[in-house]
Amino acid sequence: MVCFNNNNEQAGVGLETRIQVRSFDSDLNPEQFQVIPRFPVYAVLENLRSAFNVGSIIRTADCALLKMVYLCGITAHPPHRKLDKTSLGALPFVQWEYRESALEAVRECRSKSIPVAALELTDRSQCLWEIDFPLPVALVMGNEALGVSREVLNEVDHIVEIPMLGYKNSINVAVAFGVAVYEIQRQHWGSASRDSWKTRLKRNQPVRQTGPCRCVEK
Repeated sequence: MVCFNNNNEQAGVGLETRIQVRSFDSDLNPEQFQVIPRFPVYAVLENLRSAFNVGSIIRTADCALLKMVYLCGITAHPPHRKLDKTSLGALPFVQWEYRESALEAVRECRSKSIPVAALELTDRSQCLWEIDFPLPVALVMGNEALGVSREVLNEVDHIVEIPMLGYKNSINVAVAFGVAVYEIQRQHWGSASRDSWKTRLKRNQPVRQTGPCRCVEK
């Protein structure tokens, strides 16, 4: 782990020569990119009403190189103008499938021995930071107003929440998705550099055996 160093003498010195800002897309061509292994997280989007939220999630799924996004129920799916706009060109590089219901997608994942976690605030929820996520794993995101349906909550292996410390009891679904996905990725790849991540994926290197989500003992 790299420690944060607040060294004022170093701040701003020679930044124009020492730091290169990434301003380009993948160094792989589209054909090469389509065939590289994906990070084995499956997103299940249940009845999201905003195409803009779906597009934002698609962008995150591309950035995190997720295995699959299930677009379920009334969740916007291609072809869709707003979805194309918000995903900013990421949609062709994300593997997605449509399902009539999230329950169908959840049961499909479980039939493949993929543990399923739902992100929702309930009296059974466990803090995101206290869950040791396996790979592969599926993550269910619910409707912006109604959340994850009870029928889906009854099917999942774990219900997980992001701590809410403010006056309001929830954050935007696309933001919550990003928080959860990168926590899962952090657990498995920690402080590895971007190049190290890419190398692991190209080698299709397994990180952890499939198993149920479990609570981390404190």
